[in-house]
Amino acid sequence: MTSLLSLLDKRIHDHIFFSDDNFILLLGDSFNILPFIKKNSINMIFADPPYFLSNGGITCSSGKMVSVNKGFWDEGKENIYEKISYNKEWLTYCKNLLHNNGTIWISGTFHNIYSIGVVLEELEYKILNNITWYKTNASPNLSCRYFTHSTETILWAKKDKNAKHTFNYELIKELNNGRQMRDLWEIPTTKKSEKIFGKHPTQKPMQLLERIILASTNEGDIILDPFNGSGTTGVVAKKLNRNYIGIDIEREYLELTVRRYKDEQQLSFNL
Repeated sequence: MTSLLSLLDKRIHDHIFFSDDNFILLLGDSFNILPFIKKNSINMIFADPPYFLSNGGITCSSGKMVSVNKGFWDEGKENIYEKISYNKEWLTYCKNLLHNNGTIWISGTFHNIYSIGVVLEELEYKILNNITWYKTNASPNLSCRYFTHSTETILWAKKDKNAKHTFNYELIKELNNGRQMRDLWEIPTTKKSEKIFGKHPTQKPMQLLERIILASTNEGDIILDPFNGSGTTGVVAKKLNRNYIGIDIEREYLELTVRRYKDEQQLSFNL
């Protein structure tokens, strides 16, 4: 088994926030860390990049009116050219890191997903699917001036049009009661039980990452999340016997990830 530490240039070893059993968290800006990870070494990337929604608006959460502001990392980039430039930089790094049969999954909304699609085309990734995640328990629209937002888009792409890629078709078909799974996924938003160690404003449900990881990786594969957040990708990766590298600029969220990771490891040990 490849040691994850061997994939990291020594120049970024001081960014290691936590390391345990081929599970590594790096503290810092992904733009400064991604260039120092070994090329062609990652089997799958899941990325939940900034949606650039922190504009002072309001939304509904648990029946209450709350600010849409997520953090400094979600501010700015109001025009399409800034968004394209931002996404092109990290997606270029990610393409260099992907193994030849590797794939990348990118989550977004209409606020950022179109710029990401443009960049994927420009960098000659091959888009495999446009997944629509339908949130069965989405929050209501407070303004009552347009339709309630209840979906997110997840783009699934391989490195280029000639690359082979992993798709565990039979497994996914089995999980879907013996039928081909479609690109409309009905999955509720994150459960309260997945937030007991702390909250992240854009936390993804474990069920969503379980489906993604089972579909496109095998046990022992290496998964990277350049926008680690609350660490859902990493927690699910280790639960499913995959290896993980997560990067985040916020110490608070890496601490949250460690708490979730240790809890999941303890549950696995007790089983």
